[in-house]
Amino acid sequence: MSQPFRVLIVDDHPHAREGIQSILRMDTSFEIVAEGRNGAEAIRLTEQWMPDIILMDINMPQMDGLEATKQIKDKFPYVKIVMVTVSDDITHLFEALKKGAQGYLLKNLSPNSWHEYLKAIAVDEAPMSRELALRLLQEFTPKEKQEAPNALITGREREILEWVASGRSNRLISEGLGISEYTVKNHLKNIMQKLQMDNRVQLTRYVFEQGWLRRMIDK
Repeated sequence: MSQPFRVLIVDDHPHAREGIQSILRMDTSFEIVAEGRNGAEAIRLTEQWMPDIILMDINMPQMDGLEATKQIKDKFPYVKIVMVTVSDDITHLFEALKKGAQGYLLKNLSPNSWHEYLKAIAVDEAPMSRELALRLLQEFTPKEKQEAPNALITGREREILEWVASGRSNRLISEGLGISEYTVKNHLKNIMQKLQMDNRVQLTRYVFEQGWLRRMIDK
């Protein structure tokens, strides 16, 4: 069995932390290494424990989750941060994604949904929701194309990027293109290395900035 994903929980409410603990302890794929009560503690505990995933509340005293996310991603870009909230209003969540967060979870989702989503986040396979993709489209209008980076992207890689921006998972991309999931993963690794990016949010933003939009996103 592979090593469990090491998780840091950050929330100023004790009951919320307990609830998250109980969900994660249902699956041995996760190990809770530490807990924090605000953004400042999140930064300190990240440096101390180097978790794989941080579950971060947004509204907290001293330093909120948005500022903590920015500072952590600046120092530790490979740590995955997932915002945890009780609201499906994506305004703050969208800001968190722009600051480097990998995704978000609603506290009222079923434990199985948490487990599946966090495992996908941990291995960079979590698809982006259509709503967030459309918000990214509104936020980032196509800019003048940068010929040097684009010249590195093959036709197949661009096709995969467009599917990523439409919110498709690796499995759906493989089915749509008639290739294996293993091939999709390898393509994504190559693309991220070429563009010096490390998650699907950054790739989706890049697609929108280049004006590479598939009609499927509007369906």
